[in-house]
Amino acid sequence: MVLEGWEVKAIRAGRANIKESYVIVHGGELFVLGMHITPLANASTHIKADPVRTRKLLLHGKEVARLIGKVERAGYTLLPLDLHFSKGRIKAEIGLAKGKKLYDKREDEKKRDWEREKSRLIRERK
Repeated sequence: MVLEGWEVKAIRAGRANIKESYVIVHGGELFVLGMHITPLANASTHIKADPVRTRKLLLHGKEVARLIGKVERAGYTLLPLDLHFSKGRIKAEIGLAKGKKLYDKREDEKKRDWEREKSRLIRERK
């Protein structure tokens, strides 16, 4: 990943959040959007820290081509799963995810409604 100095320090301090982030393809390159890195209080005063800026991912050409093919052809989405250190560098583990189909969503909604109805009926009996 391409990071600034304050971002590396903040990630080392455990101040990164990848919960709502995702990876996009732009111009044959991969970028992480939505990853929030909270700047440290003692960060540099002359740099204006942007906690949710777009960050470029550094991968080999073959890896990029393979991931772009999956995303464009098969309808997958790329998501960052983990940030970790390896040999002094910060690495981002990326996963391919496929969204639910419409019928899966409907089925989950029916289950949720039934659970809600069950709990309501149990409360009424007591």
